[in-house]
Amino acid sequence: MAGLDKRVASYAEALAGLNDGMTVLSGGFGLCGIPENLINEIRRLGVKGLTVVSNNCGVDGFGLGVLLEERQISKMIASYVGENALFEQQLLSGELEVELTPQGTLAEKMRAGGAGIPAFYTATGVGTPVADGKEVREFAGRQYLLEEAIIGDFAIVKGWKADHFGNVVYRHTAQNFNPLAAMAGRITVVEVEEIVAPGELDPAQIHTPGIYVDRLILGQFEKRIEKRTLKA
Repeated sequence: MAGLDKRVASYAEALAGLNDGMTVLSGGFGLCGIPENLINEIRRLGVKGLTVVSNNCGVDGFGLGVLLEERQISKMIASYVGENALFEQQLLSGELEVELTPQGTLAEKMRAGGAGIPAFYTATGVGTPVADGKEVREFAGRQYLLEEAIIGDFAIVKGWKADHFGNVVYRHTAQNFNPLAAMAGRITVVEVEEIVAPGELDPAQIHTPGIYVDRLILGQFEKRIEKRTLKA
């Protein structure tokens, strides 16, 4: 990798420097737009004690769920448990620390981290367990919680196309949390389905500018479907 060219040749190079105890932000929603190969590389590396920030934690045997199987995650910051039975089991047993966060708040915590905003106020969660231990302040007669921004040591992101400079385009709903995670990583690693030469992407279509991207790798993806409906 030299200069503005963000491409790396291997997944080992893509995640070089990831160590035990770090915080990892992961794009994706359910199994849509997840950085599945980067997740598998984290599994291969065997790093432990990770704090993982993601909308959910994959499913049993796929996505972030594989890191639960290897007991590599010590804390999850997520919006819901979803279809992952192991996530539920580790949560209820106390083996896994879980910070359940309203989905919009989680998105804003990452966006704020990427924008250099240390904290923000939101009405979401007032009067619920979400508010426990947090500052509450009144504005114009309504109460708001102070939520702190999130910044990760690494952000792992799945894109559709990118150019050599790391300018990324996401496809349809696979955009989800990916651009937010990309903003908030100290080291942001993006895997994509296609890498094109600079100038081939329409500047108006770029979702994540290359300034946010540190490493870029071309991958092949299973794109597993979480739930398949064959008949209504």
